[in-house]
Amino acid sequence: MKIILIKDVEKLGKRYEVKEVASGHARNYLIPRGLAIQASRKLLKWAESQREVEEKKAEEKLKKVSDIVSEIDGLEIEIPVKIGKEDQLFEKVSQQKILESLKELGFKVKKSQIELEKPLEEIGEFPVKIKFDHNLEAEVKIIITEEK
Repeated sequence: MKIILIKDVEKLGKRYEVKEVASGHARNYLIPRGLAIQASRKLLKWAESQREVEEKKAEEKLKKVSDIVSEIDGLEIEIPVKIGKEDQLFEKVSQQKILESLKELGFKVKKSQIELEKPLEEIGEFPVKIKFDHNLEAEVKIIITEEK
């Protein structure tokens, strides 16, 4: 039986793909659960147009993400912190602190996108990776300085 997937189905296919499956599998599992519909000529044209719309949206999203990555990549962010007598920091520079600095510069990034194994605990320059959708990533340089 020829079906059109309405949702992504693991080990079968992605949304709006046309697949040939056993009629029992389609009638008893896929169609009742709202995962697929039976294909007809009209629905095949509809699925094709929907797939094109999805591809266009994905391309636009990729372009937006790659523009943001190119803006952020290589950026130097200075974060002033209070320092004690022996150059120890009174506060560690964590993902949250880096996130706040990026937001001040006008970048919308999620905390989970910032790759930091452990908070930064000393003065200096540190490379930090930021992961984005579509396996894109940018590297920023975090410069920790003494707060005046």
